[in-house]
Amino acid sequence: MDLLRVDTVDAARGKLEEHCSSIMPRIENVSLHDAIGRVLAQNIISKENIPPYRRSIMDGYAVRSRDIGAAGDMVPSFLKISGEVLLGTDSSDLFLEAGQCIYVPTGGYVPEGADAVVMVEYCEPFGSGMLAVSKSASAGENIVQIGEDVAAGDVLLARGRRLRPQDIGVLAAVGVTEVPVCVPWRVTVISTGDELVRPEETPGPGQIRDINSFTVTARSMTEGLKVVRTVSVRDDDAEIAAVLKASKADSDVIVMSGGSSQGKKDMTADLIGKAADCGVLTHGIAAKPGKPTITGFDNESATLFIGLPGHPAAALIVYEQLLIRLWRSMTGQSPEITIKAMVKTNIPSAPGRRTFQLVTLRDGEMPEAVPVFARSGMISPVSLADGFFEMEENCEGVKNGDIVEVHLWK
Repeated sequence: MDLLRVDTVDAARGKLEEHCSSIMPRIENVSLHDAIGRVLAQNIISKENIPPYRRSIMDGYAVRSRDIGAAGDMVPSFLKISGEVLLGTDSSDLFLEAGQCIYVPTGGYVPEGADAVVMVEYCEPFGSGMLAVSKSASAGENIVQIGEDVAAGDVLLARGRRLRPQDIGVLAAVGVTEVPVCVPWRVTVISTGDELVRPEETPGPGQIRDINSFTVTARSMTEGLKVVRTVSVRDDDAEIAAVLKASKADSDVIVMSGGSSQGKKDMTADLIGKAADCGVLTHGIAAKPGKPTITGFDNESATLFIGLPGHPAAALIVYEQLLIRLWRSMTGQSPEITIKAMVKTNIPSAPGRRTFQLVTLRDGEMPEAVPVFARSGMISPVSLADGFFEMEENCEGVKNGDIVEVHLWK
């Protein structure tokens, strides 16, 4: 590979950001039932207070706290029961006078004049229409105030949030039935190689089952991207070129795996260069693993090309560092989930290249990062790893006891 043309990881990202503004994710409105896992395209502002009325958080009696300030087990306070709040009914006409109490169920309206709710466990009917209260209560006790949960005008959920089940519940609570979300990029995943066979096939001499198209497809789907096709193609220029041409018509991203290493790099670079009117943007990155990476962009069809290394660990790491980070950046999401951990052994880096070291995590006062080494073509170490940490280009490595930031696999 021509070392003078190799980009740093940051430079490769910068080129993608510069050329990919035309594939800024579009926005669509979807119903709450279809919104789970989607990425919010805009802030959601609450138009309502939640709760819209003072709400009791338990079954009890609404009281004036000053009326029961001296209440206790030995000397209870006595109040007159003046009414009852029924769930789902308008109780705004109820008003609590001095020396009175009103029964309120969990979630019920707390009448005007009351400033606390006493649990039923501390209350006992006494005589005709009277209540003995054996515990005092402070002002505001057991009451959720108007807008305490959500206030009108609050940013309920921010742009870039990937919606979880509890977020759907929050949206329903304020009456939002449709939400603006990012339309996922459409992805075509292509594996190239005469040696590749399908998982259901038995490999013959010199053959191996296709791995990368399945891992890259799965990673795309877990990120919420839409995989429109996954294909395996022989190392044939015309066949690959035909797939690239057809895929440009319905894909925002075309990912090629294999055919980018020494000996095959010219084929992939040439094919991407011909398919993309902007040509090849990056032809190799200063990373280990991941050096044989190629990117390109076609303005006419607004299609991004990424040529991944054939090494399964390298393919996943590069895909994470380039495409997934780009998608998250353009949709306002946080880059990735990380955790601090301590390495328990010396680990060298690759001079002049950003090194991505696979690790497993062990529990401890601080999690321990145990290195996992994957030789070219090996997949089991990738499955064993919980994630990876980075060593910068000018870093000589890490030492026993150093603290690193581990990027967790999604």
